[in-house]
Amino acid sequence: MRRFVTLPTVAYWLHSVVLGICVIALTGCAATRQAWFPPVHPESELERNRFQVTPGADVIGRLGLVKLEEGDTLPDVARHFSVGINAISAANPGVDVWLPKAGERITLPLNFILPDAPRKGIVINLATMRLFQFKENGGALTVSTYPVGIGTKERPTPQGPTRVARKASRPTWYVPASIAEDHRKKGDILPAKVPPGPENPLGDYALYLSRSGYLIHGTNKPASIGLKASNGCMRLYPEHIEVLFRDTAVNTPVLIVNQPYLIGQRDGVLYMEAHTPLEDSGTSELARIHAKLKSFERASARTLDWDKINTVQTEARGIPVPILELRPGAEQEASSPLRIEHPAALYGRPELPALKLDAWYVLVGDMRDEIEARRTAAIINHQGPPIPARVLSKDSSYRIVAGPFSDGGKARDAAKRLKIDLDIDGIVIEPGRTI
Repeated sequence: MRRFVTLPTVAYWLHSVVLGICVIALTGCAATRQAWFPPVHPESELERNRFQVTPGADVIGRLGLVKLEEGDTLPDVARHFSVGINAISAANPGVDVWLPKAGERITLPLNFILPDAPRKGIVINLATMRLFQFKENGGALTVSTYPVGIGTKERPTPQGPTRVARKASRPTWYVPASIAEDHRKKGDILPAKVPPGPENPLGDYALYLSRSGYLIHGTNKPASIGLKASNGCMRLYPEHIEVLFRDTAVNTPVLIVNQPYLIGQRDGVLYMEAHTPLEDSGTSELARIHAKLKSFERASARTLDWDKINTVQTEARGIPVPILELRPGAEQEASSPLRIEHPAALYGRPELPALKLDAWYVLVGDMRDEIEARRTAAIINHQGPPIPARVLSKDSSYRIVAGPFSDGGKARDAAKRLKIDLDIDGIVIEPGRTI
């Protein structure tokens, strides 16, 4: 049997993605390994996006726990529960991103320490890859929060103040010359502009910032939320950008910060939250948060557990961890994770169309290892726009097949995207031929 692709590049790509989105801690998560669990609650009881900000509090939300089922992927669970792939991976070290085991209990990182910034307008924390939108209503402060994808190391998202200069629904993407050149080098010739539709990387809504060339927008690649994958813009899940677009007025202030280490109080407990720092920011940010903690020690005449602080910083699991009781018994009263029933269907999970005899396909690979074949198919299924892929068992090997496609042009386009995006050499299969 001819092996069309051994997929070393895919394995390298997957390895790079996993390393890029989390530092896997050697120690496990007590919250996900406990032997006893409280009753299961409907998922509607776990707030995802909108919270009241209690006066004097810096922490919002609550952790959740959900038991995975066969066929789940972390990107699908992340999108359903409004978190990014970076956050769900960091909160669950050691869990396979694309093929987690059925029955594993996953921590849903849905409590957050608010950024150390004025609570007005939109604040985006690049280190946590999270957007916070503050609004006052009758003296009460609310915050809506959404995960974002940000710029790559080569084209980072700029920090500092800006504002929403204008808004556009169904925007046209005018391709910058630098991006067009990057794609040309890979054999992907982009048009001068991309009209609204599934091929448009801006999605259906865009907020244009006063800093020229930078936007907060949707995406046709939902699995990239929580990754450094854009050309400097900030992208949201399609369902989130629609709400943010509606709730945001022109001239709303936007502040972009980089705070991998956060401290805050709620209900008599001091918390610390740590994330893997972005490039070249870890040392200065760690010094900043240590100075704040030492200042707190002096002002409160309390001694902090620095070993615990260092553990939180090293593990960088991205969830608030209690580091000090400010009043006796407060830590015991802190909210425990809420065990959530598994949804009947995960929102946005790719659906595979039925196989058809009269359709076109792309033969992606022929592998001996079923696990690697299934992982590769899962990766392809989460490309954007979607490319349906599945694993077919044949003799002692496992074939990865993309499709069905209605015509040869669509099949060839899919094969081209697989080459450009994943460096996979697929073979187009005409209708009637055995796959």
